[in-house]
Amino acid sequence: MQIKIKRLDKTLPLPKYHTDGAAAFDFYARESGVIEPKTIKQIPTNLIIATPPGFMMLIASRSSLGVKKGLMLSNCVGILDSDYCGPKDEILLSLHNFTDKPITVERGERLAQGIIIKIEQADWNEVEEMDMPTRGGFGSTGK
Repeated sequence: MQIKIKRLDKTLPLPKYHTDGAAAFDFYARESGVIEPKTIKQIPTNLIIATPPGFMMLIASRSSLGVKKGLMLSNCVGILDSDYCGPKDEILLSLHNFTDKPITVERGERLAQGIIIKIEQADWNEVEEMDMPTRGGFGSTGK
């Protein structure tokens, strides 16, 4: 699949899949910055990506982000629509510092990962009753 991508700073690398079996590619920080304790800061990724129609991009934390950095994506995951790719639509990572100390993000540091996922939009069929019995929720299948 060919996907249009624009780097704002060509000295930073294009995203790449680091192994043959990798499902995701990494996002790098375009700028260094400090995220103060218990705050959220947006970090630019240097990229504008035109995800093809019928696909979306899921943005997730790298597995080391919380353990090694004390950061997490403030919205847990990000969803990038295929029409978010205008000339100023740089992908930003909204990072939450959940620690009690300032965290420094370095330019070029890998912070999150992107996954291209095929999607379909639903046509709603509103009904008055659902056919299945109530299951419960929040762990009810493990009881």
